[in-house]
Amino acid sequence: MTEAAFESARIDELQRAGRFWVPIRKRFGIGAFGVNAWVAQAEGDEIVSEHVEGSSGHQELYVVVAGHATFTVGGEEIDAPTGTLVFVRDPEAKRKAVAKEAGTTVLTVGAKPGEAFEVSSWEASAEMFPLYEAGDYESAAAILREALEHGEDYGLLYNLACVESLLGRRDDAVEHLRRSIELDPRSAEAAKSDPDLDAIRDDQRLASMLS
Repeated sequence: MTEAAFESARIDELQRAGRFWVPIRKRFGIGAFGVNAWVAQAEGDEIVSEHVEGSSGHQELYVVVAGHATFTVGGEEIDAPTGTLVFVRDPEAKRKAVAKEAGTTVLTVGAKPGEAFEVSSWEASAEMFPLYEAGDYESAAAILREALEHGEDYGLLYNLACVESLLGRRDDAVEHLRRSIELDPRSAEAAKSDPDLDAIRDDQRLASMLS
């Protein structure tokens, strides 16, 4: 049976994974580029978390398809009502987006110039969020470990450290947090107050990483 020539869907009809993420690429089986959407639940939600794309090399286009957002790219704020396009050419440029109203929806498209698209380690790991929220830390950890086969990512490693801490796997948690901090020092700041890491809070190895 041949595949249909086209498909259509509404963003608000697609199933979310986690609080904000709508996994569009996986829903349609798109293999040429990365594309997803992010939908705010409330004013002030950071619907595009602060990050860089240095490890993936992706250029990204953000499209505000509903609501109103404020982007910060390379330290510069961009007011972004519905219809705004924000193109981040430099993968190393730090970017984020905060919703100015509930229901704000941002569509993202990304790929690395000159190379065939590959699913990023982050996207491969993101299916863990509903499992984490349900308290199924074992299944969440399995997804994260499998996602590491797509390449290291500081956020992936940080999340793996968190679920390993919750599972009582002290040595694994410390090692994965150490590697996350090596890749991006922001992980150390997050770890200082993250309750998921309370089970290893008394470990001297953790204390030395966060000092």
